[in-house]
Amino acid sequence: MREARRLVDPERRSAAAQAVADRVAALGLPRPGTRVATYIPLDGEIDPAPVAELARDRGCSVYAPAITSLRRRQMCFRAFPPGRHGSHRNRWGITEPTGGEQLHGRWLGLVIVPCVAFDAAGSRLGMGAGFYDRHFAFLMQRSSWRRPLLLGVAFDLQRVEELPQCSWDVPLWGVVTESAVYGRAARGLPPGIPREAK
Repeated sequence: MREARRLVDPERRSAAAQAVADRVAALGLPRPGTRVATYIPLDGEIDPAPVAELARDRGCSVYAPAITSLRRRQMCFRAFPPGRHGSHRNRWGITEPTGGEQLHGRWLGLVIVPCVAFDAAGSRLGMGAGFYDRHFAFLMQRSSWRRPLLLGVAFDLQRVEELPQCSWDVPLWGVVTESAVYGRAARGLPPGIPREAK
């Protein structure tokens, strides 16, 4: 799946990234003025830059993940300015934001999550290190009052029939591709999140 993702040609890659942003906007997201996390793509991941641009146009603060401990699989989110000027390669060779405000994912409104593969229910297969599952484990507790929406993004070609789920897998709200919306996101915004007036 990762190889197929890497082989997507640049023109299709760019068109897919914009189509994903258009679908995210059609969902009524991101909400104006919220904190939004995207990511810096690697290994052929779909580029969330158009989603980040949409967020900034709506007055949102944009963040991206930064690894704080590879051994413990821990990350935080750091402010991510437009372009790649505010980023660097960390000691593990992963590009991440440089400095800036740092916060925990519980303070985000929307988190755009990369996928290696996904299914129609919105289940996600990541790169295997468990950073997102570990960081957002608090969402598995009913008592969690801060509930950012985790929204996967991927190419259509990354969809598989069904993915097995483990007890520690934090479910996504949905997955958006260039041609469809999957999971709970396909039913619209969850209760308590009003849709913007047109």
